Amino acid sequence: MERRGAAAGGGVCMCQTVVPAHANHRGELSAGQLLQWMDDAACLAAEKHAGVSCVTVSVDDIQFEEAARVGQIITIKAKVNRVFKTSMEAGIKVTVQDVLTDVEKIVSVAYATYIARPVGAGKIELEPVKLLSAEDHLEHALAIERRRIRLGYEQVFQNLMQERNKEDTFEEEGAVSTDLTHVQSVKLVQSPHANHHGNTFGGQIMAWMETVASISASRLCRSHPILKSVNTFKFWGPSIVGDRLVFNAIVNNTFQNSVEVGVRVEAYNCEEWIKDQGRHINSAFLIFNAVNDKGELLTFPRIKPTTKDAVRRYHGAIARRRIRLARKCMLSAKEDEPSHPLERSNQAYVSYSNIAALTNLAAKPGWEITSTLDDIKIWTHEEGDVLSFKVEMQVKIPSQLAFSLLSDFTFRQEWDKHFVTCEVLQALNEDEKIYYVTCPPVTGHKPKDFVILVSQRQPCKPSEPYIVAAKSVTLTSMPPSPEYCRSEILCAGFQIYSDSNSSCRACYFNQVASGGMPYLAANLTGLSKSIEETALECIKFLEQKGSKY
Repeated sequence: MERRGAAAGGGVCMCQTVVPAHANHRGELSAGQLLQWMDDAACLAAEKHAGVSCVTVSVDDIQFEEAARVGQIITIKAKVNRVFKTSMEAGIKVTVQDVLTDVEKIVSVAYATYIARPVGAGKIELEPVKLLSAEDHLEHALAIERRRIRLGYEQVFQNLMQERNKEDTFEEEGAVSTDLTHVQSVKLVQSPHANHHGNTFGGQIMAWMETVASISASRLCRSHPILKSVNTFKFWGPSIVGDRLVFNAIVNNTFQNSVEVGVRVEAYNCEEWIKDQGRHINSAFLIFNAVNDKGELLTFPRIKPTTKDAVRRYHGAIARRRIRLARKCMLSAKEDEPSHPLERSNQAYVSYSNIAALTNLAAKPGWEITSTLDDIKIWTHEEGDVLSFKVEMQVKIPSQLAFSLLSDFTFRQEWDKHFVTCEVLQALNEDEKIYYVTCPPVTGHKPKDFVILVSQRQPCKPSEPYIVAAKSVTLTSMPPSPEYCRSEILCAGFQIYSDSNSSCRACYFNQVASGGMPYLAANLTGLSKSIEETALECIKFLEQKGSKY
């Protein structure tokens, strides 16, 4: 397999002035036009890295937070975050600037996957991205987590579909059929719609899909709908100049002020066109709002499925909405927010936020060393009202073994006196477990307990750390007990780096919740050596256990 790539994260910047030809009836930038520009920029970034032509494989969920109006400036920055052998993730950031006030706002942040496809060649292996900044390292680390979510999405969706209520009768008063919302449109792919190899631009297809979906939604709301989000564009196969593309769109379900429209695209060459044998090349689910003349959100009528396929689409929309809301909730969560309920719909995003929070905490600038003791160093980090600490331990065992011992929290009470009991409540998969932990009482207070999710990750290459991340979650099956004070772990865990075949560096991070402030304050003022003592016990435990392997 040929290996290609510039070995530098291909970064590009595209600036566009929104003119009337780009705008809808409200004088705002058409969502279809913006999708086309976003794909153009990301594809150029991918090609800058790969050094050959690239095609779009998929675009993750997109949320549109701001609208751009005629006369404003759109800036799209795209760069390759990580290479996965033959595919790569490109990050896309869209901002809008008002030239009169110089105010700039974020419109959207999205991620797309591309593969290199040179003419007359098979798959090519791409060079890794060259990481030049702290932000590059952070996005590179989180890209692997986003890939896990992509690969696991279908299984999560199928699990939710199995949970659906099969007894639904759909007899809600005023519910309407979606039959009249079906829209079909055909497009002939011409040279301006394709790259120099004749492959249709992914962004052009997305723009056409948005147009057809918008027409479908308008037939239900009797207004001009506004695209608010997209639930993943998937490109199942290519289309080329000369193909006829048939777009079919229909409303799947409504949710008070929003409506989901599903779009399916099939491609036909001349022979397939005569035989009516199309190729399924694209699918997407688009979510729209609608507003009146005063800018107030309109309420959509409820949907009444009338066929077996309509029922499937109805429940599918509900499942996708649960996943979409879970994603939005977790990715917009603030660092000091309490734990979220763990459900099937949000498990992947809770795991992502767990790993992302620890990775972000470790990457923050401004860590200050406060104590050094033989094989232990302690740092603190202050950001507003948030205080965190980091403990670095030099351990004389291989990093893989340290990872195995530290990721099993049932061992924790053997070296951490703050853990009285620790039991596994649920093993979600081989990399995620939920633990129930109890802690000793402090004078005058009840003992504390925690329900925590522990996520573990092995490195993809030697320079990356092993990761063990922990955060509190809420389980309906484990409500607070009157015997304990239910407490929160905001962000904690280990990053373990290999120093040699027989030694490693284990770094423990903890973003301190309010209940831990006195504990940390006592250590910082010298009144207690609890952090150092716990770290020494951890090293002792690891090296004693390691000697037995």
